[in-house]
Amino acid sequence: MRYLAIDYGTRRTGLAICDPSETIVSPLSVLDSRKGLLEKILNVIKNENVGAIVVGLPLNMDDSKGSQAQLSEKFGEQLKKVIQIPLYFQDERLSSFAAEEKLAPAQFTRGKKKKRLDAIAAAQILENYIENKSSNNQAGK
Repeated sequence: MRYLAIDYGTRRTGLAICDPSETIVSPLSVLDSRKGLLEKILNVIKNENVGAIVVGLPLNMDDSKGSQAQLSEKFGEQLKKVIQIPLYFQDERLSSFAAEEKLAPAQFTRGKKKKRLDAIAAAQILENYIENKSSNNQAGK
């Protein structure tokens, strides 16, 4: 199944997608969250033949939900109302840190890093979701 990962932010939202076999995860784009975000995501779902959504949930290190996690949940609930496919939340702690580490060798300028970082963080969220889903399936066998 093709999953679309969303790293929601109040200014920028990163998107990443996987292939139908769920083996290759790729950063897709970074969208402006302030201008028609739901419409843009609906277009991506349609154009990319997405079967499910994974929204990053930025939990605190003590597993509590801070203000950004609450905003991500609210966004996910809004999205659920307008889509016909499953939506899952994935703990995204440290995904931005991992994304920054992946970008470090590229030596982009600060501006270019910002433009890519949210999509790479979304890819990290999706990789974690697929990995957790696979290990949970293996544990159940």
